[in-house]
Amino acid sequence: LMTPFALSANQDRDPWEGWNRNVHEFNEVLDAYVARPVAKGYRFITPRFVRSGVSNFFSNLGEVPTTINDLLQAKPGDALKSSGRFVINSTVGILGLFDVASWIGIEEHKEDLGQTLAVWGVGSGPYVVIPFLGPSTLRDSLSIYPNYQFNPQEYAPLTTEETYGVLALDLVHRRESLLDKESLISGDKYVFYRDAYLQSRDYEIKDGEVEDSFDAGFDDFDDMDFDEDF
Repeated sequence: LMTPFALSANQDRDPWEGWNRNVHEFNEVLDAYVARPVAKGYRFITPRFVRSGVSNFFSNLGEVPTTINDLLQAKPGDALKSSGRFVINSTVGILGLFDVASWIGIEEHKEDLGQTLAVWGVGSGPYVVIPFLGPSTLRDSLSIYPNYQFNPQEYAPLTTEETYGVLALDLVHRRESLLDKESLISGDKYVFYRDAYLQSRDYEIKDGEVEDSFDAGFDDFDDMDFDEDF
């Protein structure tokens, strides 16, 4: 049974639970009939080395917004690492298809505008489930469009059809990467996603220096990037 304290904590971080659950159910139906089958088909027809290249390519594009947010957070050392990764992987790594930077010891890290706003002291606001996209907070949801504007993909000389094609590939790849993690989900999926997302974001914002304030059972989600995966 949940204690009054636990109920109060849930209400504080999730005051829109009724709406959020409805959106969550909508997303679950969409996932069951569209996203998951497409992701499984993508895995079936695409060799592992190709999927690895796709993952590296999109991760490499993400180095640009990471660099910008490193600078906005006054982390010049991290900005140098992420920009260095982008240069190395875009050249030696053939447009980011190979993660050469990691091979030589320059590890990847990720920053986004939601994390930057948190560092600047902006509160997370209520938990919110976004149609099609999934778990977020009010602060993170307001950061989605600016984050996209930081990505070089937005400025590539592509036709409208090519742009949508690249976006679709990115979304399908993200969903495929979650297939092996579905076995970790237990109990109420809504509560599991919510708590795992909030814990993951707190972990990212504090650069790993955070106490686990949620129930046990989410340790396996520390390496899952919910801001990208959902």
